[in-house]
Amino acid sequence: MSGIESVLQENRLFPPSPATVSAATISGQAAYDALCAEAEKDYAGYWARLARENLLWQKPFTQTLDESNAPFFKWFADGELNVSYNCLERNLQNGNADKVAIIFESDGGEVNKVTYRQLYEKVCQLANGIKSLGYQKGERAIIYMPMSVEAICAMHACARLGLTHSVVFGGFSAKSLQERIVDAHATLVICADEQVRGGKNIPLKPAVEEAFAMGGCEHVRKVIVYQRTGGKVNWDANRDVWMHELAANQATDCAPTWVDAEHPLFILYTSGSTGKPKGVQHSSAGYLLHAMLTMKWTFDIQPNDVFWCTADVGWVTGHTYIAYGPLAVGATQIVFEGIPTYPHSGRFWEMIAKHKASIFYTAPTAIRSLIKASESTPASHPRNYDLSSLRLMGSVGEPINPEAWMWYYENVGGKRCPIVDTWWQTETGGHMITPLPGVHGLKPGSCTMPFPGIAAAIVDETGNDVEKGKGGFLVIKKPWPSMIRAIWGDPERFVKSYYPADFNGKYYLAGDGANRDLDGYFWIMGRIDDVLNVSGHRLGTMEIESALVANPLVAEAAVVGRPDDLTGEAVVAFVVLKQSRPNAEEGQKIAKELREWVGKEIGPIAKPKEIRFGENLPKTRSGKIMRRLLRDLAKGAEITQDISTLENPAILDQLKVAQ
Repeated sequence: MSGIESVLQENRLFPPSPATVSAATISGQAAYDALCAEAEKDYAGYWARLARENLLWQKPFTQTLDESNAPFFKWFADGELNVSYNCLERNLQNGNADKVAIIFESDGGEVNKVTYRQLYEKVCQLANGIKSLGYQKGERAIIYMPMSVEAICAMHACARLGLTHSVVFGGFSAKSLQERIVDAHATLVICADEQVRGGKNIPLKPAVEEAFAMGGCEHVRKVIVYQRTGGKVNWDANRDVWMHELAANQATDCAPTWVDAEHPLFILYTSGSTGKPKGVQHSSAGYLLHAMLTMKWTFDIQPNDVFWCTADVGWVTGHTYIAYGPLAVGATQIVFEGIPTYPHSGRFWEMIAKHKASIFYTAPTAIRSLIKASESTPASHPRNYDLSSLRLMGSVGEPINPEAWMWYYENVGGKRCPIVDTWWQTETGGHMITPLPGVHGLKPGSCTMPFPGIAAAIVDETGNDVEKGKGGFLVIKKPWPSMIRAIWGDPERFVKSYYPADFNGKYYLAGDGANRDLDGYFWIMGRIDDVLNVSGHRLGTMEIESALVANPLVAEAAVVGRPDDLTGEAVVAFVVLKQSRPNAEEGQKIAKELREWVGKEIGPIAKPKEIRFGENLPKTRSGKIMRRLLRDLAKGAEITQDISTLENPAILDQLKVAQ
């Protein structure tokens, strides 16, 4: 990526309004500069001050940053606290007990409001139930649930007891679930009978049964089942427990289990460039601190705000900006079970109007799909809804293209709401580069400036800073409290993935290429490895290739991404069958079968948008697949690079045909 020029020329600038600046928590450039200067002058002292001011400690810490075993950094290590206590008891003690914590809207439109006191009692009853089953601090629980108050309660009940949770997105297959149960060595699974999305009931408990049948899950002692639909499920009376029955007669108080600051709060699996998913391990104190600070500074959360993050709790955005961050700052938030296009594609705008949402945080994929919907179905256009309650909007998951940014700004925000275009990752725990609404002028498509205290930079292959206007590797030069602590069970892979020897093991390598313009604004240019970013979800090409090759028809497969207007990147698979290359009609039939296969093996999100069949893949004579050629083919670009090293140049013509 070093030396690449940004092809995006974007000169529009939208400065914050005087009213936004004066009302903001971080108000004006001088306030931002002061925080950055404080961090620059005394880095450990800066984070120590914020940790003491924002977190409730059972045992105060005396050591801020431990770098003795770099890059396995520790923050506030000798302090003790409990994350659930920081989110729940805090709000019983500060006058928020009867404030609405969650406005839950189901797929079908039913609304349920839960106060902080009610949420606390629900969490405590579930935690007491789990404790009654014999679970103790340090065990791992897999949570495989729909978007619901119960899913949030399950996460907090685990945190309350010192159990490390690993949430698996409800759209993932039984095989993906099984891999995560095995890798985390989970002893508890919390699931639902079914989930409801887009008017359809989708089974979850049967997928758990299927995962168990694959083997390796023998250490799971109990399965707690939330009864969402009453759908038919198989039942093992020795192992399975209904959530409502488990919690029913439990006490509504449950003393928190105090854990050290570095205790693993959760493991969240993200795809890597090799076949095995990576278990990203996050701490308790450092993670929660950054969740709180970004709620206060990026989202500028105020007491009367109604905050809505549209993510699923199966992704890190749903951890930081649904399950933990909003509750730790006492916010009222919307939690939505369904999808943006059911029963009509104006559902998001209808909900903003109905619940008077003031902060709205969603993904560019959702925005692009809703732009398309509003063009084809004018009734679903945001102009038909009262969105006057909005004061701030956000974007997450991937870079937002300037055209989508402008549509969002003009049609949803009415040209008055700042857009916080946030760059961060599962591994970073919270926002790393983002505008602060009362500070930064906005450039459509740019994530603007580093969050105060985050040492973001762009370097070349040798780790030296590149000049402004040039592209390079995005790195973070100093450890920060909410950073990934390890890859679960694989310390070697952690070092290799994030602190590679190429950069002398000094800097966190984000895996993204970026450019910094002459004003110092950051622009993300895409992945520098083979991880695809589809609808904001990171998918390893190796995983998809492995799934394809597992099909009896397939001899070999290579997967690349190509730009896509709707999903950001689309999956394109190049496949060599065990039989001869199919004709067009047969190819369509096999392509359909392979898409369904990948959906079952990994999940629907990984289904290739295009499948191309060839007698072989473009390889060098030494047998290496030339992936750059495949990327050019996928994009429909003219191949200008040297192909003299190819074993069989004729197959390039075969691979131009998509199914």
